[in-house]
Amino acid sequence: MNLEEYFSRISFHGSCNNLDLATLKLLHKQHVLSIPFENLSVHCGERITMDLEVIFNKIVRSSRGGWCLENNFLFGWVLRQMGYDTEMLGSRVFNSATNDFYTTDNHLINKVVIDGKAYITDVSFGMSSQLWEPLELVSGKDQPQAAGACRLIDKGDHWVLEKTGRKPKVVNPEFAKSSLVNQKLKKPLYSFTLVPREARHFLEVCHSLQTDPRSLFTNKSICSLQTPTGFRGLVGWTYSEVTYKPEEGVDVLDMRDIPDDEIDQILREKFNIKLQNKLQPVNKTAYYTL
Repeated sequence: MNLEEYFSRISFHGSCNNLDLATLKLLHKQHVLSIPFENLSVHCGERITMDLEVIFNKIVRSSRGGWCLENNFLFGWVLRQMGYDTEMLGSRVFNSATNDFYTTDNHLINKVVIDGKAYITDVSFGMSSQLWEPLELVSGKDQPQAAGACRLIDKGDHWVLEKTGRKPKVVNPEFAKSSLVNQKLKKPLYSFTLVPREARHFLEVCHSLQTDPRSLFTNKSICSLQTPTGFRGLVGWTYSEVTYKPEEGVDVLDMRDIPDDEIDQILREKFNIKLQNKLQPVNKTAYYTL
């Protein structure tokens, strides 16, 4: 594993010597524009591990994406190798079915300290909830992102990340009432504490997320990649291209269903992913929105 391979993978051409916020922002944005958030391994008969070398080979050398336990683990390693003051944190995703956060850590993020200020980096949440740049760890401040405004709230014993987005404008009438279309302009994404975590902290959840029949990731095959104007998403057989129109206060959603024999082509052309094993698309009932 080496940084040069990673930098090439995300088309990063900046200086490695400037451990400043500008460099961190550029790394963060290049990662999400280059590496998909995806759980396709779950539906290809592949096992996802917390082995950093396996993750590096998959994402960097095999041009795949990954979910948070892979992408953010890799991103944290990159930052540490560069010399940034960073540590992993565990977080709990908001569960819309229970209207509360999960009771155990099921999402990995990183905290970075630069010149005495702390920032949260998260390069792997996907779709319209994906951060394009780090968030300053300060409570109650609206911090603009491509997909809307994010706000971190200090609750005392934990922090909460909220996002306020825009109205969806669906191009295709047949998808206007699709469960994938997010109708909530404001929503909590996850909560977290500032307790540093090691990779072993996520071993159990890494196993359960890919095996538990109640897990979102066993019920849906998901792939998303940020673009300069929005993002692309594939959930089961439904492919979406989303364009952010902040000047109009809307996100434009162009959605269509893809036949089985075109799935591999969509993955290659839209996400630059070529799978080694056959994907079995899945879109069972489970709450998930673009």
